[in-house]
Amino acid sequence: MPIKSVVGGEDERPRLLPPELLPLFDDRFVATCDLHEAYVFRLALGAARASGLWDALDAPRGAAEACDRAGFPREVEPAVDWLLRELAAGGAADLVQTAGAPRAVRREATPELDPSELVAAQQELDPAALPSYRFVAAAAAIYPRFLRGEVKGDEALFAPEVVPLWGEYFDNANPLYAVNNRVAALAARTWLAGAAGPTLEVGGGLGSGAAALIEAFDEAGRAAELGPYRFTELAPFFLRRAQRRLTPLHGAKLPLTFAKFDLDAPFAPQGVEDGSLGLVFAVNTMHVARDLPAALAAVHRALRPGGWLVLGECLRPAPRVPVYSEFVFNLLEAFRAPGAAIGRPRAGGFLTAEEWEDALAAAGFAETRLYPDVKAMRAAYRGFVVGAVGARKAGAGR
Repeated sequence: MPIKSVVGGEDERPRLLPPELLPLFDDRFVATCDLHEAYVFRLALGAARASGLWDALDAPRGAAEACDRAGFPREVEPAVDWLLRELAAGGAADLVQTAGAPRAVRREATPELDPSELVAAQQELDPAALPSYRFVAAAAAIYPRFLRGEVKGDEALFAPEVVPLWGEYFDNANPLYAVNNRVAALAARTWLAGAAGPTLEVGGGLGSGAAALIEAFDEAGRAAELGPYRFTELAPFFLRRAQRRLTPLHGAKLPLTFAKFDLDAPFAPQGVEDGSLGLVFAVNTMHVARDLPAALAAVHRALRPGGWLVLGECLRPAPRVPVYSEFVFNLLEAFRAPGAAIGRPRAGGFLTAEEWEDALAAAGFAETRLYPDVKAMRAAYRGFVVGAVGARKAGAGR
C-alpha cells in the first residue's frame, strides 16, 4: 500500500479513512506492511526453490500440473496455486492465459533474494512488528517438507517450537495483527448503540480481538453494554490461554465466560439459543467455516431482531489476488480448503468484500456495511486488505 493513491497521486487517507482510523494507518504502518509483503515474497520464492516447485515451472503449468511435475501430493494443490500467483505478482514468474486456468512459468533471470536484509530494515523501522517476521519465517521453514508431503502443515505449525510464535503474532502489541482487531472493534462501537450484548465471540483465539473490543467500548464508557460476554474458541490450548489473559484485565468490566464452541456444529446444543444475542463478533474466523452459508444462517438465527454480526476480516482485493498473510495459513487444511458455494466461485482462504456481501444477503441479513469504505480504499490503494464487515438482522431490537 503506497502512501499516494494510484488514482490521483495524492495521499487519500485523510479523505477515505474515518478520523479514528487514521492513527492506525500512519506512514510507519504503511511502510511496515510494504516491507512485510516483500519479505513474504522472498520467503515464498525461497520455498519454491527449496521444494522443487521452481524447477517444475520450466514450462507454463497450472497448480495441478506443477504438483505432478514436482512430485507433490495433490492435497497441497491450493497452496501451490497460491505460490504460483504470488511468484507472478512479485515478478518471478509470468502467467500465461490458456483455455483453462492461468499457468505460471518461471522467469529464468530471477535473482536470489535475501530475506534477512528486510528483517534488519524492519528492526530499524519498527521492531514491534518483528513477531510477524518470526512467525512467517517458521512457516517458510516448513514449506519444502509440506509441499513434498513429508509433513502435515497443521502438525508442523503447531509443533512445540512454533507454538510460542502464535502468541507473539496474535497480540495487540504486534501492529501487523493488532490493526485487524482494532478496526473490527471500532466498527462494532460505531455501528452498535445502546445495549449491544449479550455478546458471543466466535473463534477468539488467544483473546486479542476480545481485548480490543472491550477496550474500544471502555474508552467510550460503554464496556458494560457488551455483557454478558461469552468468549469461545475451538482449540482448548487457545481457550485456556485467552481465559488466563482476559479475566484479570477485563473481568471486572463485564460478565465474562469462556467455552469451547464449534462454528460448524448446531448452536443450541452448545448453549446458544435462537434470538438470544445482540452481537456476534469474530476476527479472521468466519471464512474458515466448512459451510459458510450454513454458519451465517445459524448466526442470523441466534441474533435477536436488530442484532449485529461484526467480522474483522482480511479482505481479498479481487478474486485470485494473493494476500501475503495467506502464506502461513495455507499450511492449515481448514484454511486452504474450498468453501461451500456463496453465490460466486471461490477457492479457500480470504473472501472479497463483494463475496461477503453476497453471503450475508443470502443468509437473510437486512443490511451490510463495510468499515472503512473498503471499496473506495481499494480503488485508491490496490493492496488494501484490512476491514470490518457488518450485518444487521431485521427488526428494531430493544
